[in-house]
Amino acid sequence: MSEYILGIDTGGTYTDGVLIHNATREILKTTKTLTTKPDLSVGILAVLNDLLPADPTQIRAVVISTTLATNAIAEGKGQPVGLLLLGYDPELIQQFSLGSRFGAASFHYFQGGHDLYANQQAPLDSEGIRKTAREIQKEVDAIAISGYFSPFNASHEELAYRIVAETVDLPVVLGHELSTRLDSVQRATTASLNASLLSHLKDFIQAMQASLRERGITAPLMVVRGDGALVGADIAQSRPIETVHSGPAASASGGCFLAGVDKALVIDIGGTTTDIALIEDGQVQIREEGTTVGEYRTSVRAARIHSLGLGGDSRIKINVENQLKIGPARVQPLSSLAHQHREVFHYLKKLAAEKHKKPNLKEIEFWYLIRQPPRIPSNPRARQVIELLQSGPLSLPVLLEKLNIFHPLQSGATSLIREEIIGVAGLTPTDLFHVRGDFTPWNQEAAQIAAWLTATHLGISVDEFINKTIEQMVSRIARETITYLTGQTLEPAPYYAHPDDLGLWLFEENASREDPNLGCEISLKMPLVGIGAPASLLLPQVAGLLHAEYIEPPHYQVANAVGAAVGSLIAYQEAWVIPQSVDIRTVGYYVQSGKDRERFRDLQEALEYAESATRSAALEQVNLMGIQDPVYKIDQLQDGAESYRVRATVTGKPDPGKSL
Repeated sequence: MSEYILGIDTGGTYTDGVLIHNATREILKTTKTLTTKPDLSVGILAVLNDLLPADPTQIRAVVISTTLATNAIAEGKGQPVGLLLLGYDPELIQQFSLGSRFGAASFHYFQGGHDLYANQQAPLDSEGIRKTAREIQKEVDAIAISGYFSPFNASHEELAYRIVAETVDLPVVLGHELSTRLDSVQRATTASLNASLLSHLKDFIQAMQASLRERGITAPLMVVRGDGALVGADIAQSRPIETVHSGPAASASGGCFLAGVDKALVIDIGGTTTDIALIEDGQVQIREEGTTVGEYRTSVRAARIHSLGLGGDSRIKINVENQLKIGPARVQPLSSLAHQHREVFHYLKKLAAEKHKKPNLKEIEFWYLIRQPPRIPSNPRARQVIELLQSGPLSLPVLLEKLNIFHPLQSGATSLIREEIIGVAGLTPTDLFHVRGDFTPWNQEAAQIAAWLTATHLGISVDEFINKTIEQMVSRIARETITYLTGQTLEPAPYYAHPDDLGLWLFEENASREDPNLGCEISLKMPLVGIGAPASLLLPQVAGLLHAEYIEPPHYQVANAVGAAVGSLIAYQEAWVIPQSVDIRTVGYYVQSGKDRERFRDLQEALEYAESATRSAALEQVNLMGIQDPVYKIDQLQDGAESYRVRATVTGKPDPGKSL
């Protein structure tokens, strides 16, 4: 019988792996490597090679949590999509500027759609759909279809699908298959974003499956969904939007598992971001109203995660007011770049020798070539930048001088940085940890020089500079934790102004205890579980500010991979209970369960039927998925004055006898 589970998490900076014994849940081996952008599978395969047992057939499952979908949306790297809107009101969309929310530059309106009672608004414009599909087929890589009130009647979406499939050879995504929510804009956005991600996740998963076969691994490949549930790779390929926030969901679950607690605040601090999540009853809290990715609001149920652009590899800069700023941009630490390129270290040593000059902090920003561009840039200066970086990294002032320009924006290469063709290196907290000796895998002397140059520019000692940086990071994480839990912001006052905000005063007094007359204490009513590589260096101080018990579990550095490995299968089915009104008077209730609709006079009777219908549908799903020792839960979610969504949720471990 298969004995092991491999858990892998691909973060913005590191790819982590863990080998776990299936029966005992004992962690047998862990590994950590740098994430390989833009091809994530390279780093994942390095983890696989490090963790494989002598007999690969003993692996029961390989589970991956990935940032691929989240990053593709946030960085605008999705494939072009044509969005077909059935029964939507163009004037309403234009009046409220809703078109920018769709996530598709090409969207088209057609007669059709339904109303709240599943009645057809108008016949579907079949010929218009066929004509538009032909016209846009060379401009897009996929087509998304969203019909008005399609969760209550999907017939127009399904007819439009058949028309498009007969007309063009493109993948097609239907809105009602991804969301039962009635927000038509969010459902259309969810469909278009899902369509834009299809090729990304398909290529990634197929490359992974091929690599597993080469290594003799016959176990199924599973992916962590954004709500922490495990799904088969084939489902993840067709519904990639549901893997948004996959990584943070896995890290929260892993932290909870390792700490052995059912209720906790889990803070995962990595190289790129710090993610905050709340665990209740052993499960990560879910955002029911739909999660936001970048600038887009979707209908996807995902973990309620608060992410901030602050981590070990956040760029440290001094602004025009001579104030310290950390993040949100991520850069390669100078200690790492100098370790890889000896000429960078020699350049920094030369800067340190020029003690008669005030340090120019632009000198410690370097650009370097990550990979060759897939196509030659049209901008001649961008082409020149690539040519100059072929021979190795260059300090930004040196690069600008060679280009004969004064500002990086004039280089035409900023888009190449966004596309991860050109990389940027600079001073980071990771470098400061090198200076203190907390973490020293790379060039410690390079980090010391960069820290000394920055501290000298500020007119303070290196120790004071490091302490100020860490203090600012700790304060930011604590403030963001309070914002996450309360919904109340705690924006710090400008350095030249006295804070005129009671909440901010209370927070600062909690930290400093300086007021001679009043005092206060902010207390977290649960443990704070710290995970991620830099957790031990920052999060105990955050717990101190919040007067919380701090738990740093074993294997906290790879808790996200652990979360992937110990994840559960989750099946859920929903039904709607909607009032039937006549002259503003409720005369009965409809229950919409899938394509079926039943009418009841009494609300309680309708709710009971909805519970029974969703439970039966969830049971069917359980049998298909192979959930072992299922646990059932029924929720009634009020959605309007007398409208309810009734959800049956089933949670359990994968059955070893079934393959997803």
